[in-house]
Amino acid sequence: MERPAWAPQGIDISVPSVSRMYDFYLGGSHNFEVDREAARKAMEFLPGLPKIMQANRAFMRRAVRHAVDSGIDQFLDIGSGIPTFGNVHEVAQAADAGAKVAYVDHDPVAVAHSQAVLEGDDRAVIAAADLRSPKEILANPEITGLLDLDRPVALLLVAVLHFIEDADEPYAAVAELREALAPGSLLVLTHASYEGIPLPKEEAAGTVGVYKNIRNPLIMRSHEEIGRFFEGYEMVEPGLVSMPEWRPDTLQSPEQEDPYAFSGFGGVGRKA
Repeated sequence: MERPAWAPQGIDISVPSVSRMYDFYLGGSHNFEVDREAARKAMEFLPGLPKIMQANRAFMRRAVRHAVDSGIDQFLDIGSGIPTFGNVHEVAQAADAGAKVAYVDHDPVAVAHSQAVLEGDDRAVIAAADLRSPKEILANPEITGLLDLDRPVALLLVAVLHFIEDADEPYAAVAELREALAPGSLLVLTHASYEGIPLPKEEAAGTVGVYKNIRNPLIMRSHEEIGRFFEGYEMVEPGLVSMPEWRPDTLQSPEQEDPYAFSGFGGVGRKA
């Protein structure tokens, strides 16, 4: 397989990547046939996966605009993935030209491509780090050099926590990040769940099996389990809901959305 120029040396391009599969669902071009093959297998069980990802991105954009409207001009996006149109820095800086965004990902492809996209933007950086090591994130010089963690920050954990197994203590990692943020900070989070999927759980579980087979387990948590990530934060109205139901744009009401868009949950919490 020929290695394209954007693929960093040292990564195995014969193994599917969650980041590149996500890029494929969104119609991006930074993926290989091995990623497309795995994504197509997942879509055999859950054909609405692209619609779920689109709803996820739309929620993220609305949440970022809400953060800016709330006076926040700093964003920490962990598990940011491969940049696609309408990224956090684009949305935030369109609303506030002074907004600063620190991206974090542990996928070398996501980091390398982010570096290329962000070149020349002194208000956005990418750091190579892992959500499972919050201390490293909070001490990363790329992040601390851009963001002032003594001021409110919007922490984005969008479509990432469902790839963290319970054995890796995701609740403890998120708690450490929550506690490190200044009062007035926001936690923006989306998470996969069997709840809301317009298919029997037994059918949807086939997609979970595909991710398990590529050694990236997809952990489907309940509404209650997802809500635990917000402990100590006050939920912003309308709370933890399906993504189209969170402050929908007036251009399209939730009733007009594809049924698959209601799979999983999204929410925003505020630190008092």
